[in-house]
Amino acid sequence: MTKQSGKIHIYTGDGKGKTTASLGLAIRAIGNNLKVGIIYFDKGGDYYGERKILDKLKNDGLNYAAFGAQRMTEGKGFRFKNNTEDLQQAQLAIDQAIIWMKEGFDLLILDEINTTVKTKLLKLEDILHLISQKPDNLELVLTGRHCPDKVMEQADLITEMKAIKHYIKTGLPARPGIEF
Repeated sequence: MTKQSGKIHIYTGDGKGKTTASLGLAIRAIGNNLKVGIIYFDKGGDYYGERKILDKLKNDGLNYAAFGAQRMTEGKGFRFKNNTEDLQQAQLAIDQAIIWMKEGFDLLILDEINTTVKTKLLKLEDILHLISQKPDNLELVLTGRHCPDKVMEQADLITEMKAIKHYIKTGLPARPGIEF
């Protein structure tokens, strides 16, 4: 990538596909020999099927780190309630993102960071400070619902996933391999 080519992407909205879109971009970048980092905010635990594949891509230029207490209760969907560990994990995730920004990554995905302000895991200022640290050549992707307006003002690209219809509203629980 050339100097000053890095853009800020936001994938937000109430529809399905934000993490999935960012993972597609990661695969494309790895296929072009770019150094990719993914930091998962508030997605601890071993429920996320994509991590089995991500582990296999570690030798191909991918690094990832998952932060947050375990969030999925088997068969019952997500539980959302902050505790001290959650707050510490969110700060560790921000710290890791800033470290990786300084290590020459070409693409850095901050999965579910947008949601952290609404859920009070982070303050808006934490995210804005992180964005201000972005090197010119870094492509930065922020995913999650409820993206704050001040974060969106910093973006070069915003994609809103809009839910038109979703089978989960019929009571179907989150399914392995599809939702996680």
